[in-house]
Amino acid sequence: MEIFFVGSNALRLAQGVLLTLQIACVSLVFSIFGGLLLGYMMSLKHFFVWTLCRFYLECMRIIPILAWLFIVFFGLAQAFDINLSAITSAIVVFSLWGVAEMGDLVRGAITSLPAHQTQSAKALGLNGVQITIYIILPQALKQLLPPTISLFTRMIKTTSLVALLGVVDLLKVGQQIIELNKSNPHASFWVYGGIFCTYFLLCYPLSYISKILEKKYQQ
Repeated sequence: MEIFFVGSNALRLAQGVLLTLQIACVSLVFSIFGGLLLGYMMSLKHFFVWTLCRFYLECMRIIPILAWLFIVFFGLAQAFDINLSAITSAIVVFSLWGVAEMGDLVRGAITSLPAHQTQSAKALGLNGVQITIYIILPQALKQLLPPTISLFTRMIKTTSLVALLGVVDLLKVGQQIIELNKSNPHASFWVYGGIFCTYFLLCYPLSYISKILEKKYQQ
């Protein structure tokens, strides 16, 4: 366990945690706003719009996130001569993936609302924009809170893939520390054990809160 207190190992691991959270948080912000728009568009009864949105959703789900990371960082950036850093590429990919996941959640929340509420609002003279703002969104957002927290938890865990792009996140820092301490036979056990505990401490509270909110809004 003393390996954490050798040199600046503890500080480097803390910086790795901050970078992991930075990628996840920025991606989540883009996911929420993009997902709200995508979900609303998918809930509209417009075949062409729905088909495009569905195609985007299926592409993000079928193709592994790791493949998307390589496509954006090694493929698109070089093909179009775009100067994208590994961190920026990771944020782009996780945002696109998050928008797809969030969009499907929004679509499900909107379409699950009873149809008579919209019909009653129209009978009272509300237009489409007013119905969306005052009737649909307030109810949908309550349903979306637990799964949005779960999506954030998944993002935090999945960011470990960015280590394959050379991003010095929590996992990459751990690998570097192990490489520098090959003489210590227990280095891998303690470092990976510490990474496991860190991810657990980051994700379990979010998962617990999500379950509490889910039970609350189901009542």
